[in-house]
Amino acid sequence: MAKKQYSVIGLGRFGLSVARKLHEAGQEVLGIDMNVQRVEDAELAVTHAIVADSTEEQALLSVGIRNFDCVIVAIGNDMQSSILTVLLLKELGVKKVIAKAQDKHHGKVLDKIGADWIIYPERDMGERVANQLLSPNMLNYIELSKDYNIEEVAIPSRMANKNLRELDIRAKHNVSVIAIVREGEIIISPSPDQTIYQKDLLVMIGMREDLAKFSNIE
Repeated sequence: MAKKQYSVIGLGRFGLSVARKLHEAGQEVLGIDMNVQRVEDAELAVTHAIVADSTEEQALLSVGIRNFDCVIVAIGNDMQSSILTVLLLKELGVKKVIAKAQDKHHGKVLDKIGADWIIYPERDMGERVANQLLSPNMLNYIELSKDYNIEEVAIPSRMANKNLRELDIRAKHNVSVIAIVREGEIIISPSPDQTIYQKDLLVMIGMREDLAKFSNIE
């Protein structure tokens, strides 16, 4: 993965979690928060951490915010600061702004002022837990749209030790296998003659309802 520059504004539990993961992946991460203790706690989890007010244009300009590839606004309960920060970032020309929303009303405002991606952590986690309870073979997913997902699915036992041509998954289940995860290695665009084994994971793309049906196969 090419190294990029990220800034995470708001170093509460959500923001710090995002910052730490990006930093562990070898990315440049600047953490920003008004709370001195949070900044001190984050110092080992990011490349740099500073105390600053993200609603002040000069504070953002002083850290060269325009040069960052992506800025994540993870401000907690202060909806006004969140909205003002996103507005400033877009006015300053930041390439990509991701914002955490408290609820749908907050999210609508963020969308109106130009946030590129709006995240609802509690809602999304609730949906993830429910989906995994309803589809026990589904291990992880990426929502592409309201209709389509990419999902990581455990192999149904009756499909093990057969190749993709025999299984004919696309024709029978209306979903496509785009990769196989095997012992930490990823097989991209597997050939029809590729055999799948019990411990393999299938990375699949399709409509959510079709993926849900496939994930429930015994």
